[in-house]
Amino acid sequence: MSINLISDTVTLPTSIMKEAMFQAPLGDDVFSADPTVNLLQEKMAKMFGKEAALFCPSGTMTNQIAIKVHTKALDEIICDHYSHVYQYETGGYAFNSSVAVNLIEGKNGKITTEQIRHAIKPVYDWLPISKLVVLENSCNKGGGSYYTLDEIKPITDLCKERALKLHLDGARLFNVLVETKESTQEVGKHFDSISICLSKGLGAPVGSVLIGDKDFITEARRFRKVMGGGMRQAGILAAGCIHALDHHIERLKDDNDRAKDLGTCLENLSKVKAVRPVKTNIVIFDLIDGLSADEILNQLKQRDILASAFGPKTIRFVTHMDVSEKDIEDVKQSLREILD
Repeated sequence: MSINLISDTVTLPTSIMKEAMFQAPLGDDVFSADPTVNLLQEKMAKMFGKEAALFCPSGTMTNQIAIKVHTKALDEIICDHYSHVYQYETGGYAFNSSVAVNLIEGKNGKITTEQIRHAIKPVYDWLPISKLVVLENSCNKGGGSYYTLDEIKPITDLCKERALKLHLDGARLFNVLVETKESTQEVGKHFDSISICLSKGLGAPVGSVLIGDKDFITEARRFRKVMGGGMRQAGILAAGCIHALDHHIERLKDDNDRAKDLGTCLENLSKVKAVRPVKTNIVIFDLIDGLSADEILNQLKQRDILASAFGPKTIRFVTHMDVSEKDIEDVKQSLREILD
């Protein structure tokens, strides 16, 4: 059986999770009548100290709905150039919301208060209006880097000062919180909206949740419908998400620690040029000149180890609940044989 480090989206539901899904009471969620979806939404809203939440098929949809609700045509969003909303959502900000994107080159996907301040545009007829700031925590393309609340608070203060909305793409937020020990309630205080993915490290098969105040979520429901995200007996999926929240958060620390172990191994290999700081469950490393990512990935695949290219000479590993301690030891041994 392959060791799959391509992404934490490849996790499979446990037998206990599947049993919870099959036993879930169901209804029609388009009519707000699925009791399990309602329970998940109430649970997530309460967890982050917000008024309401909305269950959606994907994190791309929750991010795109947030952009749509927070902006209007000819506005712009401000984000790091590594942000998922810019890199991996098919230009949805332009397609769905007719807004521009104002990219900041931060450090490993993290931007500062002063960078945002300088990025806010003056109001002229020939410029888009700066309206929304998007932070990603942790940042996928930044190698799993994360913001602490001490770093977020001045950004929140600036957004309030300049009448900007602040959205958190928290696809892997719980991987961050098991490191920082910060509370979901404190995180919720700093953002107008939050997107949480439950089908990555938490191990649910499908689903993300968008969180905000009541009026925001009321509008978000309309855009979920027009985007085709209004599911019917979605409680069978929501039950997996509830199980993940109840049972899989604390174990994310194991994934983070295993990623750090891989990072330490890679730092000592002669054919590895650089390893980005490993903060959570993502490991990104560059190869020395003369080697290609595809070449190394093929060698790993021959050993039943799967990973993904993040550039011509760059590889990404992502640890998750279906990768064991023994799997990590096997990967490390293969890396030593291939890259040293």
